[in-house]
Amino acid sequence: MAKILAVLYPDPVGGYPPNYARDEIPSITGYPGGQTAPTPRAIDFTPGQLLGCVSGELGLRGFLEDRGDTYVVTSDKEGPGSTLDRELPDTDVVISQPFWPAYLTPERIAAAPRLKLAITAGIGSDHVDLPSAIDHGMTVAEVTFSNSISVSEHAVMQILTLVHDYMPAHEWVTTKKGWNIADSVARSYDIEGMDVGVLGSGRIGQAVLRRLKPFDVRLHYHDVHRLPGEIEEELGLTWHPDARSLASAVDVLSIHTPLHPQTMNLFDDDMIGAMKRGSYIVNTARALICDRDAVVRALNSGQLAGYAGDVWYPQPPPADHPWRTMPHEAMTPHVSGSTLSAQARYAAGTREILECWFDGRPIRPDYLIVDGGGLAGAGARSYTVAG
Repeated sequence: MAKILAVLYPDPVGGYPPNYARDEIPSITGYPGGQTAPTPRAIDFTPGQLLGCVSGELGLRGFLEDRGDTYVVTSDKEGPGSTLDRELPDTDVVISQPFWPAYLTPERIAAAPRLKLAITAGIGSDHVDLPSAIDHGMTVAEVTFSNSISVSEHAVMQILTLVHDYMPAHEWVTTKKGWNIADSVARSYDIEGMDVGVLGSGRIGQAVLRRLKPFDVRLHYHDVHRLPGEIEEELGLTWHPDARSLASAVDVLSIHTPLHPQTMNLFDDDMIGAMKRGSYIVNTARALICDRDAVVRALNSGQLAGYAGDVWYPQPPPADHPWRTMPHEAMTPHVSGSTLSAQARYAAGTREILECWFDGRPIRPDYLIVDGGGLAGAGARSYTVAG
């Protein structure tokens, strides 16, 4: 029997379960490009429930305890003596989420001799030290595509929120109890006719481009892997050979590139200074792609007209993190990929991965980041180092 440790975000302040706004959610069976949605043998939850918090348990407790496994769920992951650190030494599987990451550092992996599988319930496994996972013989998997569309919708929402300067207008009628139209529109524009760029044209980046096309904007992108000509023609895309060329050409930039050494603090004072005065940045990728203090300086000086995103470093950020109080922001906690719709898919995908791992069956190639357990199916991405 196995021990599974899930590190999930805390329950709602008002208690669990919440009062749900809707009785059902649409059933999504496949994604653009032909990949099917997760297909576990069964699920023990109702799609549309809050599954990503501690009491939601990703809908896995019945499944695991019926097998005789031990299932520990916690939100306590930081500081000396955390539940994560106490439970790790005899844990076989760790489940985490990008929104409340259990950072599997080299030290933590070394302290967990039985650890063989790390699952990201969602997309983005940079909270796992992949070289250490490889040396440890671990499998690292994530539920690819489960929340890509969710993130793309959130990015488009934040673009419109910044350009139309929605947040101050909302505050005038709520917090300030006023009706100050002049103040509300003094920084409000239309996105129509603007140049809008996407840095990174993977699943999320392409979804953002497709959702922005009907707004009659000029679309730009940069990716090291240029899109096929037919897609560029269909969407009217202008490709840029590097990030600086893209950033200097657009009014709005949406970031969807992975975090790696070449993108760490890519948007520093110099890169932001190369953008048009009054540009906007939306970052739903990883916070460390943007230099924290350079963003604050650019908003204060007026070089940036607005910054939005839902990724921070660290996560959760301290109370005095400057992005909480900088001007002209529309920040959210890391929620873009954790809608109730997305949770139904990434919880089901987590169960699918577990079913395969318990049975010794191949895990979907799309899900594998590091195939340390030799469970790759035909055509799987088997990495020496994650790529």
